[in-house]
Amino acid sequence: MDLGEQGPTPRGRGAHGRSPSAGAGTAPARRRRGAELEDAILAAAWDVLTESGYEGFTFEAIATRAATSRPVLYRRWPQRTDLLRATLQRYWGRNALSIPDTGSLRQDGIVFLRSNNRTRSGMITVLNVQLAGYFRETGSTINDLRAALRGAHTTTACETMVARAVERGEIPDVPRPTRMVNLPMDLFRHELLLTMRAIPEEGIVEIIDELWLPLLRG
Repeated sequence: MDLGEQGPTPRGRGAHGRSPSAGAGTAPARRRRGAELEDAILAAAWDVLTESGYEGFTFEAIATRAATSRPVLYRRWPQRTDLLRATLQRYWGRNALSIPDTGSLRQDGIVFLRSNNRTRSGMITVLNVQLAGYFRETGSTINDLRAALRGAHTTTACETMVARAVERGEIPDVPRPTRMVNLPMDLFRHELLLTMRAIPEEGIVEIIDELWLPLLRG
């Protein structure tokens, strides 16, 4: 579906085909289309979400912020939940993190948590706090939303790092519960939710050195 803005509606034309109200030197407003318009709308939607939460995440507020019209939004995202998921997907994609491969599981884990601390703490706060109304309205959970955002990427970063460590012979090749493998990110999100701020460096090191590695080596 084409995502584009409509031009101004003509109010009538003079004898020479010109609008009588148009000045000779007036340049027509440039119409945004496609990716440019969608990017502007989703950027405005993220700003509205972080400032006003899901309750203030309305088509009217977003259209005003993006300097466009509500019909433009409806043509692309018929439901508010469609626009919300597209907004989160844009932010998620633009803040995608590479999985470290330093040759050491300890260093991989620390580097990955530091990267999340630096770039993802804001989004995790939004998911847990600003979207309470969304979860009530849809009857879904944070895990449901995270799964939708991840799409086809079913393997987590922690699972990838652990698999590499097994191949290097750093840790035994034995079955492990999923909760054990993904423990660093679960603890990371939990602390963010409790404190509402980035985790201090000593907390990151403690998660890896005192909890995750002993369990994986055990």
